Amino acid sequence: MPQPQKDRPWLFRTYAGHSTAAASNALYRGNLAKGQTGLSVAFDLPTQTGYDSDHVLAKGEVGKVGVPVSHLGDMRALFNNIPLDQMNTSMTINATAPWLLSLYIAVAEEQGADISALQGTVQNDIIKEYLSRGTYICPPEPSLRMITDVAAYTREHLPKWNPMNVCSYHLQEVGATPEEELAFALATATAVLDDLKDKVPAAHFPAMVGRISFFVNAGIRFVTELCKMRAFVELWDEICANRYGVEDAKYRRFRYGVQVNSLGLTEQQPENNVYRILLETLAVTLSKNARARAVQLPAWNEALGLPRPWDQQWSLRMQQILAYETDLLEFDDLFDGNPAIDRKVNELKDGARAELAQIDGMGGAVGAIAYMKSRLVESNAARIGGIEKGDTTVVGVNKWQAGEPSPLTAGDDAIMVSDPKAEADQLRRLKAWKANRDDAAVKDALTALHNAAKDGSNIMPPSIECARAGVTTGEWSDVIRSVFGQYRAPTGVSSNPSNRTEGLEDLREQVDLVSTALGRRLKFLVGKPGLDGHSNGAEQIAARARDCGMDIDYEGIRLTPEEIVTAAQNGDVHVIGLSILSGSHIPLVRDVMTRLRAEGMTHIPVIAGGIIPDEDADELRAMGVARVYTPKDFELNKIMDDIVTLVDPRSVAAE
Repeated sequence: MPQPQKDRPWLFRTYAGHSTAAASNALYRGNLAKGQTGLSVAFDLPTQTGYDSDHVLAKGEVGKVGVPVSHLGDMRALFNNIPLDQMNTSMTINATAPWLLSLYIAVAEEQGADISALQGTVQNDIIKEYLSRGTYICPPEPSLRMITDVAAYTREHLPKWNPMNVCSYHLQEVGATPEEELAFALATATAVLDDLKDKVPAAHFPAMVGRISFFVNAGIRFVTELCKMRAFVELWDEICANRYGVEDAKYRRFRYGVQVNSLGLTEQQPENNVYRILLETLAVTLSKNARARAVQLPAWNEALGLPRPWDQQWSLRMQQILAYETDLLEFDDLFDGNPAIDRKVNELKDGARAELAQIDGMGGAVGAIAYMKSRLVESNAARIGGIEKGDTTVVGVNKWQAGEPSPLTAGDDAIMVSDPKAEADQLRRLKAWKANRDDAAVKDALTALHNAAKDGSNIMPPSIECARAGVTTGEWSDVIRSVFGQYRAPTGVSSNPSNRTEGLEDLREQVDLVSTALGRRLKFLVGKPGLDGHSNGAEQIAARARDCGMDIDYEGIRLTPEEIVTAAQNGDVHVIGLSILSGSHIPLVRDVMTRLRAEGMTHIPVIAGGIIPDEDADELRAMGVARVYTPKDFELNKIMDDIVTLVDPRSVAAE
């Protein structure tokens, strides 16, 4: 009996990068040998935010959440023995996307590759960075210009390259509803295309519309998520045809990659995450007409720390079993004509259109950044409130908490930790790189970059020259900062007193009593030291503290320990909360505590939150941290009660 014809499977990717370029290269080659069919590069926070590994803000962050790439030598080592003209590479990079693409092109040239044959994607989506991830550098307008500079350059020189990957993934990670994820991502795409229209010949514009890709999220409500993907397909086709007059259907195709939801992965009973990941994968693979072109899956233990190669392999095997052992790829779309699916798709489209109209009325995505940010903070608050009240069931978290200890988390090597020697090694090699390059060539290249940024020329050609000359990530970014300026995005959290009192009456009364005992309103400083831009936890803590009647001080992301201590001193605060999700909690908290002692401010209690292993929590407490919270501490009211108790002068006196 003849075998049925199968569709080609999607690209199998694993989001990876850590410690050093050489260590990450070994990981990539190992994953490719296991059957991975595309690369997905994770860069560390200094690289993402435009700092060299030796910058003061990079301390403790080097190699933590991705690979450090400070110059051409690092990029060369990252792709050693990986022929780039045979690879499909996705680089999750935004503010420094022109620079990392320039380094990639320079390495491909060294390999003798045909640059026009390079295939892959730079994420290059700054708007979602203002809303969710926080690795922006410049204000929105020049950032938008650099996005479209990349797009215009790739049209001419890298015709198979996707110059932008509109990223709704992080929008869902900070609480976006399906309608918000649809609308905010599509508004971002139209903002980019509106700016790009004048940078490419009219005859080539439809093809450029076809090169815009998307990177989405799929949560646990997988039927709704499947419908969201079908809504994305239909809305994008509608926008391309009606707004941009794209006639060729292939250029209106909604092309997307996906990583399924990490927000819903639980520290409690983490083995349950395997089922969550599988179900979420079905949302983006079951419907043929809305199937992802590339899938990368988180590992089951990412709520605990860095996944090991084995954990990543397990997620890769999940994809391979779905694609090759099941009959999924042998059928036409399973959902066409399904009335329940059609109803939900239309409902999501109507909700997204309403949001899009609101955003358009504000002048588009750039003008609506503050509005979108506040909506995301509100939606995430509603999500967390549903879990706290039990309206939303999370197995092992707010229901059926009792269970057997997991053998998967036993032992000292249950999660991977970053190499503590990696940062010193990176700094040594960076110093050697700067000492052995042609300083005159570096100076000339940076001058040309400055002139292009200033006069409106495309940023890519001088950036590629900078890459060839040996310029570093920090030097490239310093020029960009000097011309375009830096930016601090809205936090989405108002410091004004709140009228939200439902379920908070007792806490508000306690805050009032303690404030009376203190002689003024209880003041709480929420700080995010280092480069970690995942701010949703800090935002929710700040918003709940405000709703409980506290006076909050929250300035957003990317503060130095010195700035946090100065703010605490100037603001005469009663308690300090530090939020760090990048794994850099030990050095950053130690720095804050040392500075507090030096200023005679040890009377101010400090609490810390993040993805913090038990042994690290013990070390933080030994430094003097009063409370440590991790993702398992989902009851924000309990945290608020702890804060009130910590600063209550009556309880301190009683002790």
